[in-house]
Amino acid sequence: MHQGKEKIAIIDYGMGNICSVQKACAFLGYEGVLVEEPEKLMTATKAILPGVGAFGDAMAVLDEKGFTGAIKEYVAQGRPFFGICLGMQLMFAGSTEGLTEVSSTPATSAASTPAASALSAPASASLTIEAPPHKGLGFFPGIIRRFPTDAGVKIPHIGWNLVEHKPDSALFAGLPSQFNAYFVHSYFAGDTQAHYAAGLCSHGLEFLAAVEEGNLWAAQFHPEKSGDLGIRLLYNFLRRNPYAD
Repeated sequence: MHQGKEKIAIIDYGMGNICSVQKACAFLGYEGVLVEEPEKLMTATKAILPGVGAFGDAMAVLDEKGFTGAIKEYVAQGRPFFGICLGMQLMFAGSTEGLTEVSSTPATSAASTPAASALSAPASASLTIEAPPHKGLGFFPGIIRRFPTDAGVKIPHIGWNLVEHKPDSALFAGLPSQFNAYFVHSYFAGDTQAHYAAGLCSHGLEFLAAVEEGNLWAAQFHPEKSGDLGIRLLYNFLRRNPYAD
């Protein structure tokens, strides 16, 4: 057990799948502590930001509870931080969720397109934003957008889908180059050519399944609901030595 060595903060702001994440941490031998007060975040050795729901509502709650500033301070100190699903999206500059978007380029079907194609090709659709986006935490550039309605796929994207990761990714260490993970989302981060792109997936178009840069890691899918391989990914975060980066 690792409880005496680590304090894993699971940020509880009322919009996350905190119970399943906490149970996954316990299964791996780590105590995940639910943190409802931002000042307690600074006592943690690692932090996890889960998320289920609307981007704008989540940011409003984080702001209201004082977590926005606390999270930025925590990350600025170089401490390991991991976002899950909406938690990953909140780490970007902003989101168009709830706003009107127009698909300006038809997306290609994902039925037979492997995520690997995104390693050498740009996202297959661009969107015109008709209103300013909601502001996010801003750790990664780019705007979270909704899957285009003309992409020929069901929205929301729910269920198992193939993820491919970069071979040098510490987040995916020990995992096969391709594996299935569990997704639940209608919005996505689309800059698949970004230097922080760690994992890729395809659902009508290619999108970021995971990101990794310095002390910042995140997954669009739910590792705690993605079987043994997803649990291994979570373990890679929990076991990392922040002083080795």
